[in-house]
Amino acid sequence: MTLLQIPSFRSSKSKSSTSKSSTPTSGKAESGATAAGPEPIVLSAESVEIIGRELDAIRDRVVADLGTADRDYILRVVRMQRRLELTGRALMFLGFLPPAWLAGVAALSASKILDNMEIGHNVMHGQYDWMRDDMLHSSSFEWDNVCPSDQWRHSHNYMHHTHTNILDLDRDIGYGILRMEYEQKWTPLRLGNPAYAFALMMLFEWGVMLHDLEYDNVLKGKRKWSDVKGLLAGWWGKVRGQVAKDYIVHPALTGPLFPLTFAGNLTANLVRNVWAFSVIFCGHFPSGAQVFTQEETAEETRGEWYVRQMLGSANISGSPFMHLATGNLSHQIEHHLFPDLPAHRYPEIAEEVRAICEEHGLPYTTGPLWKQVTNVWVKMFRLALPLPPTPADTPAVLIERRKVTPAA
Repeated sequence: MTLLQIPSFRSSKSKSSTSKSSTPTSGKAESGATAAGPEPIVLSAESVEIIGRELDAIRDRVVADLGTADRDYILRVVRMQRRLELTGRALMFLGFLPPAWLAGVAALSASKILDNMEIGHNVMHGQYDWMRDDMLHSSSFEWDNVCPSDQWRHSHNYMHHTHTNILDLDRDIGYGILRMEYEQKWTPLRLGNPAYAFALMMLFEWGVMLHDLEYDNVLKGKRKWSDVKGLLAGWWGKVRGQVAKDYIVHPALTGPLFPLTFAGNLTANLVRNVWAFSVIFCGHFPSGAQVFTQEETAEETRGEWYVRQMLGSANISGSPFMHLATGNLSHQIEHHLFPDLPAHRYPEIAEEVRAICEEHGLPYTTGPLWKQVTNVWVKMFRLALPLPPTPADTPAVLIERRKVTPAA
């Protein structure tokens, strides 16, 4: 067996060959750094497999410990979400009083955020399938969102989590309309990047619904009508129910306050959309998160898959309340490593994951919410133009792969 040093993992800027003199260096990476780009970190094949075994051990330990505490946790969150929704609906009957209307919108917004993030996203990942509770099983759960859950499970659980940050395979890289990486070709249409992003943010649940359509591939002729017509029935059934609930039935129940209740429900949906967009984009696209090619990730080992998840993700630091509101996607690195573990467990393993990164000289990209949001939007404005990447976008990590020498 011989060792071949191949740039299997690289930043969106890195296009050069591996620097054979580079050696692993320790230290954490905070996204948005403005210092000169670091020398590539070379990770040996042995180190990659050690990382894989260490992360497998963390997963095995958490799985073996799942039980009553985890069940009680998710049921508490469900009860909290339902109480917030009932409170918000009740306050809309007093919507003629501005404080009551604002409190109602706040309660409904919080309810929708919990349903979308800590409950819906995590339940549909199968994080609570072990409970064998139909209410919280990934195959039967339906969320307060216009996107049908079965379509989301395909576009997110399969397409995104299988091909995390692999160009032309992971459709979450730009959602088919945005330029989020320097590797994506620039055209004059990219000048609208910030405007497209703003529209997607405001209408995020609708963008998620259309995600599985792959409209750009339809326009290019890569997908036929027969490939997508099956999606329409799911859209119609889900959209009809959501629109009726939020914009017809509940407003009608408040009688003459119909316009105020309509506006309150619309505002709550907008708040949820903006929050979900911000959390998701901060976990995937700030400077420091890397992208990969299909050639680089072909025939991955378990350890190489783990390394790709860590290098292609970014965390958000903050309080326990903030982590709850994000569905613990503020621990995006841990989520990409262990998407089917209950997300409320991510904070307890985050320090172990960070220690593994530091031990092997890998970046652990994290930062406060304001910083990550700013970083992502600055990047989107920059990527609207045909500009070269900044030093902060060059955290190249390269690995050595074993290659079997053919017998003579």
